[in-house]
Amino acid sequence: MNNQPLHVTDAEFEKIVLKSELPVVVDFWAPWCGPCRMVAPTLDKLAKEKAGKLVIAKVNTDEDPEWAMKFRVQGIPTMLFVLNGQVVHQQVGALPEPILRQVVDQFLALAEEEAGEQAPVQETAPKTPAD
Repeated sequence: MNNQPLHVTDAEFEKIVLKSELPVVVDFWAPWCGPCRMVAPTLDKLAKEKAGKLVIAKVNTDEDPEWAMKFRVQGIPTMLFVLNGQVVHQQVGALPEPILRQVVDQFLALAEEEAGEQAPVQETAPKTPAD
């Protein structure tokens, strides 16, 4: 269980992000980006608080630009909210902590809703002996 953001390379992206059993927030960032540094502490806190429910993945676009290009990331920070290998939301720009927390909570609610829909259906009718 990861209680801190995972630094993901282009080579690891598919395995860690797209094939994750858990919902993933991918933060495309770069060391020189001021707004990226502003959201980093919030992402660190969320990684700790939501460990086991959510993966926070960080992709340094200077070192690993491949997936940022594939997802047409044009400005950083850009966060992708990935559920079952699909991007369900994209957030461009830095958000204040309370707003980012709301977005993450909505994303987790969606993930729980989707998981509930995929749960196997249990037979609830009582079984009666055949006559």
